[in-house]
Amino acid sequence: MAVVVKDDKKILVTPVSAEDLKDIHIGDIVYLSGDLTTCRDVAHRRVVEEGREMPVNVKDCGILHAGPIIRPLDNEQYEMVSVGPTTSMRMEKFEYEFVEETGVRVIVGKGGMKENTQRACKDFGAIHCVFPAGNAVVAATEVEEIVEAQWKDLGMPETLWHCHVKKFGPLIVSIDSYGRNYFEEKKVEYNKKKDEQVEKISKQVGFIK
Repeated sequence: MAVVVKDDKKILVTPVSAEDLKDIHIGDIVYLSGDLTTCRDVAHRRVVEEGREMPVNVKDCGILHAGPIIRPLDNEQYEMVSVGPTTSMRMEKFEYEFVEETGVRVIVGKGGMKENTQRACKDFGAIHCVFPAGNAVVAATEVEEIVEAQWKDLGMPETLWHCHVKKFGPLIVSIDSYGRNYFEEKKVEYNKKKDEQVEKISKQVGFIK
């Protein structure tokens, strides 16, 4: 749909296009409104290794690497109690093929990802974002509605919970659609500073045997 700026917040509204992401860069803080589906280890494995089709259409929408706590209500309705992100790196080996197959545009999780996801974001116009850890209950309040639940045979944490969210975030962009990786670039920067300081300190304490 678009990127909306409201109250100094950059909000991605689904459906999100590759064009919408061109002005989003690593280190940016964004929010997501619209369709977001929890999707973690086994769901990735089913799509990539078993060739199964996702029962939820995530094209141009978002997925969240998370295993939420859900409260069942009447008439197949559900309430989100807690939804903290899980470690994204576990999905790293699947992510290129998963993005290619599903057309997902915004990936949200915990911690960084690496080359497979960088290539996917660059080749298919997607981004990976980090939701700050320790905010699972806050994240749940940003879920307006659980629209449907698919692959319930996997159990609560692995079920695909298709949600409507409003201003879900803050999300820190860790990989942008140009394939730049915030965490990896910061590691290089940190190691350069570390090496400079080690060299400096070594000269000062060189007299110690």
